Amino acid sequence: MALTYRYVALTDTGLRRSNNQDSGYASSRLLLLADGMGGAAAGDLASSQTLNVIRGEVERDLPEDTDALSVLGTAVDHANDRLGQLITDDPAVEGMGTTLEALLWDGEKLAWAHIGDSRVYRLREGRLAQISTDHTFVQSLVDEGRITREEARVHPHRSLLLRAMLGRDDNEADLSWLQPSAGDRYLLCSDGLSDMVDDDGIEQAMRLESIDAAATELVRLALEGGGVDNVTVVIGEFVEATTEDETDAELACADGKPQIVGAAADAPRPRQSDETGPVAAVPTPVDTTGEHPPTGREQQDPEELRYAPRPPSRWRWVRWTIGVLLLLGLAGGVAYWAYEWSQQQYYVAEDDGRVAIYRGVDASLPGITLQHIDERTDIQIEDLPDYQQGRVEAGISAASREDADQIVENLQSSLPEPTPSTSPSATTEPATEGTP
Repeated sequence: MALTYRYVALTDTGLRRSNNQDSGYASSRLLLLADGMGGAAAGDLASSQTLNVIRGEVERDLPEDTDALSVLGTAVDHANDRLGQLITDDPAVEGMGTTLEALLWDGEKLAWAHIGDSRVYRLREGRLAQISTDHTFVQSLVDEGRITREEARVHPHRSLLLRAMLGRDDNEADLSWLQPSAGDRYLLCSDGLSDMVDDDGIEQAMRLESIDAAATELVRLALEGGGVDNVTVVIGEFVEATTEDETDAELACADGKPQIVGAAADAPRPRQSDETGPVAAVPTPVDTTGEHPPTGREQQDPEELRYAPRPPSRWRWVRWTIGVLLLLGLAGGVAYWAYEWSQQQYYVAEDDGRVAIYRGVDASLPGITLQHIDERTDIQIEDLPDYQQGRVEAGISAASREDADQIVENLQSSLPEPTPSTSPSATTEPATEGTP
């Protein structure tokens, strides 16, 4: 039985964000969603460039015997290379990245690429199943049996990513095949939906009569649930290729044209390092405030927390190593090596109300001190924006001392500039410092 699919893509900026860093795409061959990250470091640029590169490579005519999964994998690699080149050309966008969900139809099955915490769900015979696995710190805890899926939904570090497209070679996408059946509905969504709406709510919406109605309802539920992030949904519904009914003509895909939504529709352009304006080509209210610092960097966005994962594998490995050493009596040599390694690590955290650079690792072992303060700064924790305070209190990992210095510099740049008073306050006493 030959299959085809109907499609729809829909997005909303959400209730708390000023711009949309998601990009969504739907056509008769490709379903794609990219959730850009990095805030001021151009998450919208990352998602739109990723979409455009992949779309350009897989939508062109290919030989009939071409392997769709190979084509998709190559396109993903080229998109990642493109991000790396943008970062090399303009260090101001260092730190940008994106998640990715892409389904490429070869006429019989779907080639699937997945990286990050955007998700793919499948509705089959009225039952919803999540078929993607989040590349997150919290998901690793679920996999280890340390927390439940319900606890994961409210975990304070649920947004920490272990893998994403960052323009580097150390984060590869998962590639696999999916075999759809007639009646299946596939949903690609950003975490702006999955964080706001539980699986039961998503299932009920996906059961609606048409995919257009389902997409609208999903976005509505996300906004009703708080709308704290951009929310984007892309849906494909598989039907027999010969099936035609009156509802087809009423769908958004009836004209056969591709649908592109979010940041990619606004076509954000690479910026130069000496520019102080926003990344997006289409102005938004936040773009016109004039609050961008002269260095061209905006204040860090909470999305940047997603780039600060502390991979649990490191500590699982350390705990496992210590246990083996205790059992085998080989603690001496390996413990010495582990200590030397720890002293080459750095992180930024709080010390007595101020920002400090620590050397070592944020962990404790009986009788062993693994960290010490390498430098105390004058930055007061209480002067930082709330989201920056949270980052420092949780500890920000650094790849090197130079990286730690850069983190401190970024924190310094996020301090609000004092606003001079234009008239004396009725309740404020005049300053006496320096008065003869």
